[in-house]
Amino acid sequence: MPGYLDQYGAGEERRNRILLWSIVSVLAVAVLSSLSWYLLENHHQESVAKNFANDLRSGNFQAAYRDWGCTSDKPCTTYSFENFMRDWGANAAGPDPSVIGLSDSESCNNGVILTLEVNRTRQEKLWVDKDNDRIGFAPYPICPHKSPFAIMAHRTIGQLRKPLLK
Repeated sequence: MPGYLDQYGAGEERRNRILLWSIVSVLAVAVLSSLSWYLLENHHQESVAKNFANDLRSGNFQAAYRDWGCTSDKPCTTYSFENFMRDWGANAAGPDPSVIGLSDSESCNNGVILTLEVNRTRQEKLWVDKDNDRIGFAPYPICPHKSPFAIMAHRTIGQLRKPLLK
């Protein structure tokens, strides 16, 4: 015959198990959401730079100049098409279609610093403004005034972005 206290605590064990799974689930969703946000934070600016790289790869320098934010009708005052061709044209230090592509992305203030592999010996840091999607040369090689934690996160977790950049 079952005793009076045989089932004592059975409901509490079930409640503890439900509570544990709820906490683990909430933490897993929070971690996955944060990681997804971090990896996709610069997706729009990366796609702007990918279009620029694709135009360079295909030799469409007029379109690449437009991606830069300038046109032949309304050239940039500080960066003419001739200067653009000197930097990005098909000269000895120009883009190698088999190599050109993004290799790093770092959010910084109101823009994104992107590393563009131009050829086997040349790497350029580009700046894509978050407000107007204009491309330019990065004003600094790494984002200043970042905390050591942010630098560590970029150097470790930021490596997960590399497959997304290709």
